[in-house]
Amino acid sequence: MRKFTILFLLISTNILAQTDTKIYDIINAISSDRIKADITTLANFGTRHTLSDTISNTRGIGAARRWIKSEFDKISSDCNHCLEVFYQKDLVKKGTNARITKNVWVVNVVAIQKGTKYPNNYIVMSGDIDSRISDPNNFTDDAPGANDNASGMAGTIEAARVLSNYTFENSIIYVGLSGEEQGLFGGKGLAAYAKEKNWNIVGVMNNDMIGNIKGVDGVIDNRTFRIFSEPVPPTETERQRKARRFYGGEVDGISRQLARYIYKTTKTYMPEMNPKMIYRLDRFGRGGHHRPFNDAGFAGIRIMEAHENYTQQHQDIRTENGIEYGDRLQFVNFEYAKKLTAVNAINLASIAAAPPSPKNVGIGGIVEASAKLKWDKVNDAKGYKIYWRDTTSPTWDNFKYVENITEFTLEGIVLDNYFFGVSAVGKNGHESIVSFPSKIIR
Repeated sequence: MRKFTILFLLISTNILAQTDTKIYDIINAISSDRIKADITTLANFGTRHTLSDTISNTRGIGAARRWIKSEFDKISSDCNHCLEVFYQKDLVKKGTNARITKNVWVVNVVAIQKGTKYPNNYIVMSGDIDSRISDPNNFTDDAPGANDNASGMAGTIEAARVLSNYTFENSIIYVGLSGEEQGLFGGKGLAAYAKEKNWNIVGVMNNDMIGNIKGVDGVIDNRTFRIFSEPVPPTETERQRKARRFYGGEVDGISRQLARYIYKTTKTYMPEMNPKMIYRLDRFGRGGHHRPFNDAGFAGIRIMEAHENYTQQHQDIRTENGIEYGDRLQFVNFEYAKKLTAVNAINLASIAAAPPSPKNVGIGGIVEASAKLKWDKVNDAKGYKIYWRDTTSPTWDNFKYVENITEFTLEGIVLDNYFFGVSAVGKNGHESIVSFPSKIIR
Protein backbone atom coordinates (compact mmCIF):
# COMPACT_ATOMS: atom_id res chain seq x y z
CA MET A 1 0.00 0.00 0.00
CA ARG A 2 2.87 2.37 0.85
CA LYS A 3 4.52 1.70 -2.52
CA PHE A 4 1.23 2.44 -4.31
CA THR A 5 0.84 5.70 -2.38
CA ILE A 6 4.38 6.82 -3.25
CA LEU A 7 3.81 5.92 -6.91
CA PHE A 8 0.52 7.85 -6.94
CA LEU A 9 2.21 10.91 -5.43
CA LEU A 10 5.01 10.75 -8.01
CA ILE A 11 2.50 10.51 -10.85
CA SER A 12 0.44 13.38 -9.41
CA THR A 13 3.54 15.53 -9.00
CA ASN A 14 4.60 14.83 -12.58
CA ILE A 15 1.15 15.77 -13.91
CA LEU A 16 1.09 18.99 -11.92
CA ALA A 17 4.60 19.88 -13.09
CA GLN A 18 3.61 19.78 -16.76
CA THR A 19 3.27 23.04 -18.64
CA ASP A 20 0.81 24.13 -21.30
CA THR A 21 2.56 24.13 -24.68
CA LYS A 22 0.16 26.81 -25.94
CA ILE A 23 1.84 29.26 -23.57
CA TYR A 24 5.14 28.72 -25.38
CA ASP A 25 3.33 29.31 -28.68
CA ILE A 26 2.06 32.63 -27.31
CA ILE A 27 5.58 33.68 -26.31
CA ASN A 28 6.91 32.83 -29.77
CA ALA A 29 4.10 34.72 -31.51
CA ILE A 30 4.92 38.11 -29.92
CA SER A 31 6.64 40.27 -32.55
CA SER A 32 9.24 42.93 -31.78
CA ASP A 33 8.80 44.25 -35.33
CA ARG A 34 5.10 44.89 -34.80
CA ILE A 35 5.79 46.47 -31.41
CA LYS A 36 8.42 48.72 -33.00
CA ALA A 37 6.00 49.76 -35.74
CA ASP A 38 3.30 50.60 -33.20
CA ILE A 39 5.62 52.58 -30.94
CA THR A 40 6.86 54.47 -33.99
CA THR A 41 3.31 55.31 -35.06
CA LEU A 42 2.38 56.54 -31.59
CA ALA A 43 5.54 58.64 -31.22
CA ASN A 44 4.94 60.20 -34.64
CA PHE A 45 1.70 61.79 -33.46
CA GLY A 46 3.99 64.49 -32.07
CA THR A 47 2.27 64.83 -28.74
CA ARG A 48 -0.37 62.74 -27.04
CA HIS A 49 -0.89 65.11 -24.14
CA THR A 50 -4.36 64.68 -22.62
CA LEU A 51 -5.24 68.31 -23.45
CA SER A 52 -3.72 68.24 -26.96
CA ASP A 53 -5.44 68.44 -30.35
CA THR A 54 -8.39 66.10 -30.91
CA ILE A 55 -9.35 67.20 -34.44
CA SER A 56 -6.19 66.56 -36.46
CA ASN A 57 -5.72 63.18 -38.09
CA THR A 58 -1.96 63.32 -37.72
CA ARG A 59 -1.18 65.05 -34.43
CA GLY A 60 -2.47 64.94 -30.87
CA ILE A 61 -4.27 62.54 -28.59
CA GLY A 62 -7.41 62.47 -30.71
CA ALA A 63 -5.53 61.05 -33.70
CA ALA A 64 -3.71 58.61 -31.42
CA ARG A 65 -6.82 57.16 -29.81
CA ARG A 66 -8.60 56.85 -33.15
CA TRP A 67 -5.61 54.94 -34.49
CA ILE A 68 -5.57 52.65 -31.44
CA LYS A 69 -9.27 51.94 -31.88
CA SER A 70 -8.70 51.17 -35.57
CA GLU A 71 -6.01 48.65 -34.60
CA PHE A 72 -8.34 46.93 -32.14
CA ASP A 73 -11.05 46.95 -34.82
CA LYS A 74 -8.65 45.27 -37.30
CA ILE A 75 -7.74 42.63 -34.74
CA SER A 76 -11.43 41.98 -34.09
CA SER A 77 -12.15 41.69 -37.80
CA ASP A 78 -9.36 39.13 -38.15
CA CYS A 79 -10.77 36.97 -35.31
CA ASN A 80 -14.38 36.97 -36.54
CA HIS A 81 -15.32 39.95 -34.37
CA CYS A 82 -14.07 38.37 -31.15
CA LEU A 83 -13.42 41.80 -29.58
CA GLU A 84 -15.96 44.33 -28.42
CA VAL A 85 -14.25 47.66 -29.10
CA PHE A 86 -15.51 50.98 -27.77
CA TYR A 87 -14.60 54.32 -26.23
CA GLN A 88 -15.22 54.90 -22.53
CA LYS A 89 -15.04 58.57 -21.58
CA ASP A 90 -15.55 61.04 -18.77
CA LEU A 91 -15.61 64.82 -18.77
CA VAL A 92 -12.98 66.32 -16.45
CA LYS A 93 -13.64 69.96 -15.76
CA LYS A 94 -11.16 72.81 -15.70
CA GLY A 95 -9.66 73.32 -12.25
CA THR A 96 -10.20 69.75 -11.07
CA ASN A 97 -6.51 69.98 -10.29
CA ALA A 98 -3.65 72.22 -11.38
CA ARG A 99 -2.99 70.08 -14.46
CA ILE A 100 -6.51 70.43 -15.88
CA THR A 101 -6.38 73.89 -17.41
CA LYS A 102 -9.49 73.44 -19.56
CA ASN A 103 -12.48 71.15 -19.78
CA VAL A 104 -11.40 67.88 -21.38
CA TRP A 105 -12.93 64.56 -22.30
CA VAL A 106 -10.67 61.80 -20.99
CA VAL A 107 -11.23 58.98 -23.47
CA ASN A 108 -10.13 55.37 -22.98
CA VAL A 109 -10.04 52.83 -25.80
CA VAL A 110 -11.37 49.46 -24.62
CA ALA A 111 -11.33 46.05 -26.33
CA ILE A 112 -13.01 43.12 -24.58
CA GLN A 113 -12.42 39.48 -25.48
CA LYS A 114 -15.33 37.68 -23.84
CA GLY A 115 -14.78 34.47 -21.92
CA THR A 116 -16.72 31.35 -22.78
CA LYS A 117 -17.50 30.18 -19.24
CA TYR A 118 -17.01 33.16 -16.92
CA PRO A 119 -17.73 36.18 -19.13
CA ASN A 120 -18.13 38.54 -16.16
CA ASN A 121 -14.66 37.73 -14.81
CA TYR A 122 -12.11 40.10 -16.33
CA ILE A 123 -8.33 40.20 -16.37
CA VAL A 124 -7.06 43.55 -17.65
CA MET A 125 -3.91 44.66 -19.48
CA SER A 126 -3.48 48.40 -19.80
CA GLY A 127 -1.13 50.90 -21.38
CA ASP A 128 -1.29 54.69 -21.27
CA ILE A 129 -2.12 56.71 -24.36
CA ASP A 130 -1.01 60.14 -23.15
CA SER A 131 2.45 61.72 -22.99
CA ARG A 132 4.07 64.87 -21.57
CA ILE A 133 7.31 66.86 -21.35
CA SER A 134 8.89 68.91 -18.54
CA ASP A 135 5.91 71.24 -18.06
CA PRO A 136 2.92 68.96 -17.39
CA ASN A 137 0.60 71.66 -18.74
CA ASN A 138 2.40 72.11 -22.06
CA PHE A 139 0.07 70.39 -24.52
CA THR A 140 1.41 71.89 -27.76
CA ASP A 141 5.15 71.11 -27.97
CA ASP A 142 6.48 67.74 -29.08
CA ALA A 143 6.13 64.98 -26.49
CA PRO A 144 6.77 61.74 -28.40
CA GLY A 145 6.53 59.55 -25.28
CA ALA A 146 8.18 56.62 -27.03
CA ASN A 147 8.90 54.68 -23.86
CA ASP A 148 6.49 56.53 -21.55
CA ASN A 149 4.19 55.14 -22.60
CA ALA A 150 3.95 54.16 -26.24
CA SER A 151 5.82 51.01 -25.19
CA GLY A 152 3.07 49.89 -22.80
CA MET A 153 0.34 50.83 -25.27
CA ALA A 154 2.06 48.96 -28.12
CA GLY A 155 2.51 45.93 -25.87
CA THR A 156 -1.19 45.93 -25.08
CA ILE A 157 -2.12 46.04 -28.77
CA GLU A 158 0.34 43.24 -29.54
CA ALA A 159 -1.03 41.07 -26.73
CA ALA A 160 -4.50 41.52 -28.23
CA ARG A 161 -3.23 40.47 -31.66
CA VAL A 162 -1.76 37.25 -30.33
CA LEU A 163 -4.34 36.23 -27.72
CA SER A 164 -7.28 36.93 -30.03
CA ASN A 165 -6.28 33.70 -31.79
CA TYR A 166 -7.37 31.73 -28.72
CA THR A 167 -10.52 31.32 -26.65
CA PHE A 168 -10.51 31.53 -22.87
CA GLU A 169 -12.94 30.76 -20.07
CA ASN A 170 -12.58 34.23 -18.53
CA SER A 171 -12.76 37.59 -20.29
CA ILE A 172 -9.72 39.70 -21.16
CA ILE A 173 -9.72 43.49 -21.44
CA TYR A 174 -7.08 45.30 -23.46
CA VAL A 175 -7.24 49.02 -22.81
CA GLY A 176 -5.50 52.27 -23.63
CA LEU A 177 -6.00 54.65 -20.70
CA SER A 178 -5.82 58.44 -21.06
CA GLY A 179 -5.19 61.19 -18.55
CA GLU A 180 -2.47 59.39 -16.59
CA GLU A 181 -0.04 62.30 -16.55
CA GLN A 182 -2.77 64.74 -15.51
CA GLY A 183 -3.99 62.76 -12.50
CA LEU A 184 -4.77 59.09 -13.32
CA PHE A 185 -8.16 60.11 -14.72
CA GLY A 186 -8.50 57.31 -17.27
CA GLY A 187 -8.04 54.63 -14.64
CA LYS A 188 -10.50 56.36 -12.33
CA GLY A 189 -13.06 56.50 -15.11
CA LEU A 190 -12.72 52.86 -16.14
CA ALA A 191 -12.71 51.63 -12.54
CA ALA A 192 -15.95 53.51 -11.90
CA TYR A 193 -17.38 52.13 -15.17
CA ALA A 194 -16.47 48.60 -14.05
CA LYS A 195 -18.25 49.16 -10.74
CA GLU A 196 -21.31 50.49 -12.55
CA LYS A 197 -21.39 47.45 -14.84
CA ASN A 198 -20.76 45.05 -11.92
CA TRP A 199 -17.68 43.61 -13.60
CA ASN A 200 -15.69 41.18 -11.50
CA ILE A 201 -12.16 42.37 -12.21
CA VAL A 202 -9.78 39.57 -11.26
CA GLY A 203 -6.73 41.77 -11.72
CA VAL A 204 -5.22 44.70 -13.59
CA MET A 205 -1.77 44.54 -15.16
CA ASN A 206 -0.72 48.14 -15.75
CA ASN A 207 2.20 48.49 -18.16
CA ASP A 208 4.01 51.79 -17.84
CA MET A 209 7.45 51.99 -19.47
CA ILE A 210 8.51 48.55 -20.69
CA GLY A 211 11.12 49.53 -23.28
CA ASN A 212 14.25 50.89 -21.57
CA ILE A 213 17.23 48.72 -20.59
CA LYS A 214 19.86 51.37 -19.73
CA GLY A 215 19.39 53.17 -16.45
CA VAL A 216 20.51 56.66 -15.58
CA ASP A 217 23.05 54.92 -13.33
CA GLY A 218 24.63 53.25 -16.37
CA VAL A 219 23.34 49.75 -15.60
CA ILE A 220 22.24 47.82 -18.69
CA ASP A 221 19.83 44.93 -18.09
CA ASN A 222 17.49 43.36 -20.62
CA ARG A 223 16.20 40.54 -18.42
CA THR A 224 15.03 42.15 -15.17
CA PHE A 225 11.67 43.85 -14.67
CA ARG A 226 9.71 45.08 -11.67
CA ILE A 227 6.26 44.14 -10.40
CA PHE A 228 4.92 46.78 -8.03
CA SER A 229 2.06 45.82 -5.73
CA GLU A 230 0.47 47.25 -2.61
CA PRO A 231 0.39 45.04 0.52
CA VAL A 232 -3.32 45.19 1.39
CA PRO A 233 -6.31 46.93 -0.24
CA PRO A 234 -7.05 50.50 0.87
CA THR A 235 -10.69 49.43 1.07
CA GLU A 236 -10.15 47.05 3.99
CA THR A 237 -12.37 47.64 7.00
CA GLU A 238 -11.21 48.64 10.45
CA ARG A 239 -12.23 45.18 11.63
CA GLN A 240 -10.02 43.56 8.98
CA ARG A 241 -7.13 45.84 9.90
CA LYS A 242 -7.38 44.93 13.57
CA ALA A 243 -7.62 41.22 12.75
CA ARG A 244 -4.33 41.38 10.84
CA ARG A 245 -2.51 42.27 14.06
CA PHE A 246 -3.34 38.83 15.41
CA TYR A 247 -3.58 36.61 12.32
CA GLY A 248 -1.10 38.17 9.88
CA GLY A 249 -1.58 39.03 6.22
CA GLU A 250 0.27 42.35 6.09
CA VAL A 251 1.83 41.33 2.76
CA ASP A 252 -0.97 39.13 1.45
CA GLY A 253 -3.57 41.41 -0.10
CA ILE A 254 -5.17 40.62 -3.44
CA SER A 255 -2.67 42.72 -5.41
CA ARG A 256 0.26 40.99 -3.76
CA GLN A 257 -1.22 37.60 -4.71
CA LEU A 258 -1.50 38.80 -8.31
CA ALA A 259 2.17 39.83 -8.19
CA ARG A 260 3.16 36.39 -6.89
CA TYR A 261 1.14 34.74 -9.66
CA ILE A 262 2.97 36.77 -12.32
CA TYR A 263 6.31 35.95 -10.72
CA LYS A 264 5.54 32.22 -10.71
CA THR A 265 4.17 32.08 -14.25
CA THR A 266 7.15 34.01 -15.59
CA LYS A 267 9.69 31.76 -13.85
CA THR A 268 7.85 28.70 -15.17
CA TYR A 269 7.61 29.67 -18.83
CA MET A 270 10.31 32.34 -19.21
CA PRO A 271 13.03 31.28 -16.75
CA GLU A 272 15.56 33.52 -18.46
CA MET A 273 13.67 36.54 -17.12
CA ASN A 274 14.25 38.04 -13.68
CA PRO A 275 10.99 39.35 -12.20
CA LYS A 276 11.48 41.47 -9.09
CA MET A 277 8.51 41.85 -6.79
CA ILE A 278 8.66 45.32 -5.28
CA TYR A 279 6.71 45.56 -2.04
CA ARG A 280 5.36 49.03 -2.71
CA LEU A 281 2.32 50.44 -4.51
CA ASP A 282 4.58 52.20 -7.01
CA ARG A 283 7.92 53.96 -7.18
CA PHE A 284 8.72 56.11 -4.17
CA GLY A 285 6.16 58.92 -3.99
CA ARG A 286 4.98 58.34 -7.57
CA GLY A 287 1.88 56.83 -9.12
CA GLY A 288 0.53 54.75 -11.96
CA HIS A 289 -2.75 53.73 -13.52
CA HIS A 290 -3.21 50.59 -11.42
CA ARG A 291 -3.78 52.78 -8.36
CA PRO A 292 -7.35 53.90 -9.22
CA PHE A 293 -8.32 50.23 -9.54
CA ASN A 294 -6.72 49.50 -6.16
CA ASP A 295 -8.68 52.43 -4.73
CA ALA A 296 -11.87 50.81 -6.03
CA GLY A 297 -11.02 47.52 -4.33
CA PHE A 298 -9.64 45.63 -7.35
CA ALA A 299 -6.33 43.78 -7.53
CA GLY A 300 -3.84 45.69 -9.64
CA ILE A 301 -0.09 45.78 -10.20
CA ARG A 302 2.42 47.73 -12.27
CA ILE A 303 4.84 45.98 -14.65
CA MET A 304 7.79 48.06 -15.80
CA GLU A 305 11.47 48.14 -16.63
CA ALA A 306 14.00 47.68 -13.83
CA HIS A 307 16.31 50.58 -14.67
CA GLU A 308 14.77 53.95 -15.46
CA ASN A 309 16.53 56.79 -17.24
CA TYR A 310 15.29 60.09 -15.90
CA THR A 311 16.95 62.08 -18.71
CA GLN A 312 14.30 60.59 -20.99
CA GLN A 313 11.22 60.84 -18.76
CA HIS A 314 9.03 63.95 -18.76
CA GLN A 315 11.77 65.96 -20.46
CA ASP A 316 11.78 68.69 -23.09
CA ILE A 317 13.62 67.47 -26.18
CA ARG A 318 17.07 69.06 -26.07
CA THR A 319 20.79 68.46 -25.69
CA GLU A 320 22.64 69.81 -22.64
CA ASN A 321 26.26 69.14 -21.71
CA GLY A 322 26.38 66.39 -24.29
CA ILE A 323 23.32 64.62 -22.85
CA GLU A 324 20.33 64.02 -25.10
CA TYR A 325 17.12 64.63 -23.19
CA GLY A 326 13.66 63.49 -24.22
CA ASP A 327 11.58 60.35 -24.58
CA ARG A 328 12.54 59.50 -28.14
CA LEU A 329 12.26 56.41 -30.28
CA GLN A 330 16.03 55.85 -30.41
CA PHE A 331 16.13 55.00 -26.70
CA VAL A 332 13.58 52.16 -26.84
CA ASN A 333 14.79 48.57 -26.88
CA PHE A 334 12.14 46.72 -28.86
CA GLU A 335 13.36 43.22 -28.00
CA TYR A 336 13.01 44.04 -24.31
CA ALA A 337 9.53 45.45 -24.90
CA LYS A 338 8.74 42.17 -26.65
CA LYS A 339 9.84 40.18 -23.60
CA LEU A 340 7.70 42.19 -21.20
CA THR A 341 4.77 41.99 -23.60
CA ALA A 342 5.20 38.21 -23.54
CA VAL A 343 5.21 38.29 -19.73
CA ASN A 344 1.84 40.02 -19.86
CA ALA A 345 0.42 37.76 -22.54
CA ILE A 346 1.25 34.49 -20.77
CA ASN A 347 -0.23 35.73 -17.52
CA LEU A 348 -3.37 37.00 -19.22
CA ALA A 349 -3.73 33.61 -20.91
CA SER A 350 -3.02 31.62 -17.75
CA ILE A 351 -5.47 33.53 -15.57
CA ALA A 352 -8.10 33.63 -18.31
CA ALA A 353 -7.84 29.84 -18.73
CA ALA A 354 -8.10 29.10 -14.99
CA PRO A 355 -11.12 28.56 -12.75
CA PRO A 356 -12.05 31.29 -10.25
CA SER A 357 -10.08 31.57 -7.03
CA PRO A 358 -11.61 29.80 -4.01
CA LYS A 359 -13.85 31.96 -1.86
CA ASN A 360 -14.37 32.07 1.91
CA VAL A 361 -11.09 30.39 2.73
CA GLY A 362 -10.98 29.68 6.44
CA ILE A 363 -8.05 28.55 8.55
CA GLY A 364 -7.77 26.86 11.93
CA GLY A 365 -5.38 24.93 14.11
CA ILE A 366 -4.71 27.32 16.96
CA VAL A 367 -2.59 25.59 19.68
CA GLU A 368 -2.42 22.43 17.56
CA ALA A 369 0.40 20.74 15.63
CA SER A 370 -1.51 21.11 12.38
CA ALA A 371 -3.17 23.61 10.09
CA LYS A 372 -6.73 23.12 8.86
CA LEU A 373 -8.07 24.91 5.78
CA LYS A 374 -11.61 25.02 4.44
CA TRP A 375 -13.04 26.77 1.39
CA ASP A 376 -16.08 26.97 -0.88
CA LYS A 377 -16.27 24.55 -3.77
CA VAL A 378 -15.20 26.00 -7.12
CA ASN A 379 -17.34 24.68 -9.95
CA ASP A 380 -15.34 22.97 -12.72
CA ALA A 381 -12.18 22.84 -10.62
CA LYS A 382 -10.39 19.50 -10.93
CA GLY A 383 -8.61 20.05 -7.64
CA TYR A 384 -6.97 22.53 -5.30
CA LYS A 385 -3.50 23.44 -4.17
CA ILE A 386 -3.03 24.21 -0.51
CA TYR A 387 0.03 26.43 -0.24
CA TRP A 388 2.21 27.37 2.68
CA ARG A 389 5.41 29.37 3.02
CA ASP A 390 7.72 30.75 5.67
CA THR A 391 6.42 34.07 6.98
CA THR A 392 9.55 35.78 5.60
CA SER A 393 9.33 34.19 2.13
CA PRO A 394 8.04 36.34 -0.75
CA THR A 395 6.76 33.34 -2.74
CA TRP A 396 4.50 30.33 -2.23
CA ASP A 397 7.10 27.60 -1.82
CA ASN A 398 5.23 24.47 -0.67
CA PHE A 399 1.91 22.92 -1.64
CA LYS A 400 -0.33 19.91 -1.23
CA TYR A 401 -2.63 18.98 -4.11
CA VAL A 402 -6.08 17.58 -3.26
CA GLU A 403 -9.18 16.59 -5.22
CA ASN A 404 -12.89 16.12 -4.43
CA ILE A 405 -12.68 17.86 -1.05
CA THR A 406 -13.02 21.42 0.22
CA GLU A 407 -11.21 21.06 3.53
CA PHE A 408 -7.93 19.53 4.53
CA THR A 409 -5.66 19.33 7.56
CA LEU A 410 -1.91 19.64 7.10
CA GLU A 411 -0.62 17.40 9.90
CA GLY A 412 2.66 18.43 11.46
CA ILE A 413 2.56 21.91 9.94
CA VAL A 414 2.33 24.35 12.85
CA LEU A 415 -0.08 27.14 12.06
CA ASP A 416 2.01 29.76 13.86
CA ASN A 417 5.09 29.28 11.69
CA TYR A 418 3.75 29.75 8.15
CA PHE A 419 1.36 31.64 5.93
CA PHE A 420 -1.23 29.66 3.99
CA GLY A 421 -3.39 29.99 0.87
CA VAL A 422 -5.53 27.96 -1.53
CA SER A 423 -5.84 28.01 -5.32
CA ALA A 424 -8.16 26.16 -7.70
CA VAL A 425 -6.79 24.02 -10.53
CA GLY A 426 -8.75 23.47 -13.73
CA LYS A 427 -8.95 20.31 -15.79
CA ASN A 428 -6.60 21.99 -18.26
CA GLY A 429 -3.98 22.36 -15.51
CA HIS A 430 -4.25 26.14 -15.25
CA GLU A 431 -4.37 27.52 -11.76
CA SER A 432 -6.19 30.43 -10.20
CA ILE A 433 -4.61 33.20 -8.18
CA VAL A 434 -4.08 32.10 -4.59
CA SER A 435 -6.72 33.09 -2.03
CA PHE A 436 -5.43 34.07 1.41
CA PRO A 437 -7.62 33.00 4.37
CA SER A 438 -10.28 35.52 5.27
CA LYS A 439 -11.76 33.89 8.37
CA ILE A 440 -10.84 31.74 11.35
CA ILE A 441 -12.08 28.21 11.95
CA ARG A 442 -12.62 27.60 15.67
